[in-house]
Amino acid sequence: MISTKGRYGLRVMFELASRNPEEWVSLESIASEQALSKKYLELITKNLVHDGLVEGLRGKGGGYRLTRTPEEYSCKEIIESAEGSLAPVACLKDPEYTCERAEICQTLPLWKAFSKMTDSFFSNISLRDLMNGKFPEVMIEAHPDPKTEGEGSADQENEQEQKPADDSSCK
Repeated sequence: MISTKGRYGLRVMFELASRNPEEWVSLESIASEQALSKKYLELITKNLVHDGLVEGLRGKGGGYRLTRTPEEYSCKEIIESAEGSLAPVACLKDPEYTCERAEICQTLPLWKAFSKMTDSFFSNISLRDLMNGKFPEVMIEAHPDPKTEGEGSADQENEQEQKPADDSSCK
């Protein structure tokens, strides 16, 4: 769903946000720090500049910097700037597009709900939240901390003990 453009866009913004806000950060520096292709970042930063998320300065001593504080950016706007709509299906990408099957499409309500959930999720995480590792509870529940992932309840441990060590029917 989210391509490298969206993911790298977040990484560019993260890198810029971690720097002095008055400092111009070169694309070479961002590419080096984030281990990304400078050429590919040129495409992404072009979109970020066009949408006003960052400003660029050409020439010696130039580079990029944020136009706002990290608290004022949502992950949604960064991802959408870098790669476009987060809509899961073509018929939801353009609000002016009318799908000829919309009236009879059995799956459209599913895609609308998923799109609304995705938009809400990424809209409610700021760049500062990302930097601080603060996410909505839903994400934490869906992705348990790997450090505690092995720590299950007594019921889970008992279930694991009751399973045969070698189930040849699964081979």
